[in-house]
Amino acid sequence: MADVAAVVVTYNALPWIEQCLASVEGTEAVVVDNGSGDGTVALVRERFPRVRLLEQPNRGLAAGWNAGLAATESRWVLILNADAWLVGDALAQLVAVGDAHPDVAVVGPKLLDRDGSLQRSVRGFPTRWRLATEYLYLRKLAPRSRLLNAFYAGGFDHESEREAEFVMGACMLVRRAAIDEVGPLDEGFFLFSEEVDWCYRFARAGWKTLFTPAASCVHVGGASHGGRLLRENVRGHLRFFAKHHGTDEAEKVRKLLRAALALRGRVVRGERGALYRDTARWLASGDVATLIER
Repeated sequence: MADVAAVVVTYNALPWIEQCLASVEGTEAVVVDNGSGDGTVALVRERFPRVRLLEQPNRGLAAGWNAGLAATESRWVLILNADAWLVGDALAQLVAVGDAHPDVAVVGPKLLDRDGSLQRSVRGFPTRWRLATEYLYLRKLAPRSRLLNAFYAGGFDHESEREAEFVMGACMLVRRAAIDEVGPLDEGFFLFSEEVDWCYRFARAGWKTLFTPAASCVHVGGASHGGRLLRENVRGHLRFFAKHHGTDEAEKVRKLLRAALALRGRVVRGERGALYRDTARWLASGDVATLIER
């Protein structure tokens, strides 16, 4: 059994996919393409002939990752966004850290923006209070406060190895034994919160998630979400709460997010404000059970 295999899900992944796959060249890699129409598939075939390419309809990021997981048998699986790439010997460092901690299911590296600055990648599991601090901008009052910024792990030291609640799914090394115990990703999550749900399930089964600065990964994403992506992000929150905390709590979260985004829509001008108002109206258009179905 190989030590590690990389799984990358693509959807119109130009121009970053070449740098992404080059960073794991020499490692078993599977690309799952979710219906790209921009030449991604042709580039992968031509530039990386040893990469296993799976093409399937776009059933979401979790479904793509699961297809890649099913196509590999390695002890560790590197989940890597198509707009992210490892720096130097990051993969070897991640595996070494994971092997040194047999109770760890997920190891996350330090994420960097393209200019080399830190991209804060450690998060806290969503609670109603934590979402309130995010969507009502309370975290901006004290960004390093664990009380007002726990969702973004305020005050988390990204220069030391330490346990985290969850790490961003842009790059994470996952132990096969943990996957075998808790199962693959929940494909009900289409684009957001799938890694949150996974890490939450790992934690409930007694596994840990670990952040290490010994490995670095550049991630192009991380900008604020616009258009349909904001709605999908909110939908992910609702699905997470409905699944793990019940319908009543999820309904309270729906009402909180509706009010918070409506308030944002009154304060913020232009296209961004219109996006907030539109999402608030969507949240008012049905109950949680209706809204989480795509």
